[in-house]
Amino acid sequence: QDTCVYQTKQQATAESTEGDRYGGVAPYATNAPLVSALMAFAERDPACFCFPGHNGGKAASAMLTRLFGPDVFTYDSTPLPWLGNLFSSKGPLTDAQELAAEVFGSSETWFLVGGSSCGVMASIMATCSPGDFLVLPRNAHVSATHAMVLSGAIPKYITPEYSSLWDVAGGVTASQVETAIEELKEAGKQAAAVLITSPTYQGICCKIDEITKLCHSHGVPVIVDEAHGAHFKFHPRLPKTALEQGADLVVQSTHKVLSSLSQSSMLHTSGHRVDRERVRRCLEALQSTSASYLLLASLDATRAQLSENPGAILGKATEMADLARLRIGRIPGLSILDASSFSSDFPSMDPLRVTVGVSRLGLTGFKVNELLCEEHGVVPELAGMRSVTLVFNWGTSMEHTERLITALSHLSTRFLDENQSQNQVGSGVITPFAGFSRELSPREAFFAEKRNVDIRESLGEICGEVICTFPPGVPVLNPGEVITREALDYLQDARTKGAVIMGAADPRLSSMIVCSE
Repeated sequence: QDTCVYQTKQQATAESTEGDRYGGVAPYATNAPLVSALMAFAERDPACFCFPGHNGGKAASAMLTRLFGPDVFTYDSTPLPWLGNLFSSKGPLTDAQELAAEVFGSSETWFLVGGSSCGVMASIMATCSPGDFLVLPRNAHVSATHAMVLSGAIPKYITPEYSSLWDVAGGVTASQVETAIEELKEAGKQAAAVLITSPTYQGICCKIDEITKLCHSHGVPVIVDEAHGAHFKFHPRLPKTALEQGADLVVQSTHKVLSSLSQSSMLHTSGHRVDRERVRRCLEALQSTSASYLLLASLDATRAQLSENPGAILGKATEMADLARLRIGRIPGLSILDASSFSSDFPSMDPLRVTVGVSRLGLTGFKVNELLCEEHGVVPELAGMRSVTLVFNWGTSMEHTERLITALSHLSTRFLDENQSQNQVGSGVITPFAGFSRELSPREAFFAEKRNVDIRESLGEICGEVICTFPPGVPVLNPGEVITREALDYLQDARTKGAVIMGAADPRLSSMIVCSE
């Protein structure tokens, strides 16, 4: 199963050209250049007078060694010239990125060790200067807000369709994007870039091809936060990738459904609408100069794994997701999210995402998540107020799929007929994005003088912090927005029902940080 084919030392030494390229370290014959170079370097058993302090594992904590095993420390090295680093233009790391660009279909690909958050921020900073307008959906990830603080960009928000029955936001349409661009033009402004989130956490996809054609006709580059769609290219039933649909910058979390280590992602570019040198400068500002070779090697290895059989690697996962969707949909009290839950025309949903509605059981998604984890050993990806979202990948087994279905069936039997007075869910009429308005840009609000006020006195004040429910990390209030009753009610309701509040100085929401006048 391993993609690495070992050479003898004599064979490796004979390859002098490659040895010179990798700083005298003869690589193994693999189709993963960074993995190969790390393995060859580790075999030399070097005398290390360099970072990190665990010294190849010799000084590693016994606790960590038991947790990870001894070998992992061998490859956790300080940046070495012959291995390359994120800011160099030669060596096996550069080779690995070039191979990734071929597999994922981009003009150029950069490896990320700060997750897709880093890619989103770099993309916005590379396309927006202080005072520029960024068109984006109101359910964009919190990293977009942080990027606007760093870049000085001003948001022009599009409100996505929202299903209160599911507590789930959908995508945005090309007509909504066009309206936003035209409204800016009428005000004498110009959109510097458009950011689209597709797919959403629940797998809802936008018509990226229509949006890119529209934006390009206005001379506007398109950034797609495709964090949840890195796998789309690798099975015929999956939606088309954003790159295939003409996007200029695409951010993908290679670790979400594919097999790289958590926190590792990729940023892809296509075409010539975005200055690649500016992208590189932004990445240099955001990425660590001590990037983990473990994370980088996991990206290289994942790309090599995909190269072996790119069109069929997710076939079994798709079949199991189909089976789960069918059988869970037949369980009394449960329902399955699909495109018909929204009135807008969203072309497709990721078949590897199964979002299960649980509100008819009288339980929140948070409570169902807790019961599944603690009583059945089943771990969903996302819990919401009215649903849980399950992700299938190539490591999902039929045994675990059966355990999931059995667990949900048990919950249905246990809770469906209980007294409805015990219902924890409520009516589901509170919406998170209703009636929001902005008084300051995110950057202005971030650096403004602030004060702490009681939550009861915050209504109508200008929010001085970014407040999300997490996951998924979508802001309910952004810095610079007016605090509304709808936002407060939604946050309080979510916290009461079990949501984690992220970003707020007071996660209990008894007080809030607001901007001083």
